[in-house]
Amino acid sequence: MNKGLRCWAGRLEYQQAWAWQQALRESRRQQALPDLLLLVEHPPTYTCGRSTRPEHLPAAPVAARAGIEVVPIERGGSITYHGPGQLVGYPILALHPPEQDLHRYVRRLEEVLIRALAGFGLQGRARPGLTGVWVGEQKVAAIGIHVRHWITMHGFALNVGPDLEYFRAIQPCGLDSRVITSMAALLPKPPALAEVAGQAGRCFAEVFGGDWEEVSAAGLSARVPLPGAFASPEQSF
Repeated sequence: MNKGLRCWAGRLEYQQAWAWQQALRESRRQQALPDLLLLVEHPPTYTCGRSTRPEHLPAAPVAARAGIEVVPIERGGSITYHGPGQLVGYPILALHPPEQDLHRYVRRLEEVLIRALAGFGLQGRARPGLTGVWVGEQKVAAIGIHVRHWITMHGFALNVGPDLEYFRAIQPCGLDSRVITSMAALLPKPPALAEVAGQAGRCFAEVFGGDWEEVSAAGLSARVPLPGAFASPEQSF
């Protein structure tokens, strides 16, 4: 049975988490670390994947006025927003045959999110030809990955209760921003982010199998140092 780690690290600056992912992936490549699911929350940030087109981007004055950094990154997909109230998951997984199928990997991430939403009474679904998870005709979660040496990085973003106005300034994933929703918009009472993180971690273990051990952010940083200081106190499931 595969063994892995899962870590709810709380809020981290985007660039800090990005650098940590790179270090974690290198440690996984060297087999110094088992598979890992890192769960975080970010301050307001726009990230631009490899498919981002100029028309998807916010007007420069909009981002500047809001004080939001726009970060080009290596994942697939277009621009998206990360911010408070959004759960971001970064699986650092070594894919072995027959798992070296990126379409299958993305479908499994969608299944994780569908199961996590079901735990709160929401019926999520994947849509043919699109990536991410939808409730009805509205998109509640985005997926964008990067794989090198068959080790994954980046992952998913589930809108628990973010300020959806930040999506209005962009074409998130190349879509009309009006299709973006959140669990808070769909439920009478939105769950706490840490509660959703716990549910997502459990569903991840169900879908990917194996024995997943909880580790604190400080414990993980002791194994692979987190660049800079923590942006928030460590939290656990």
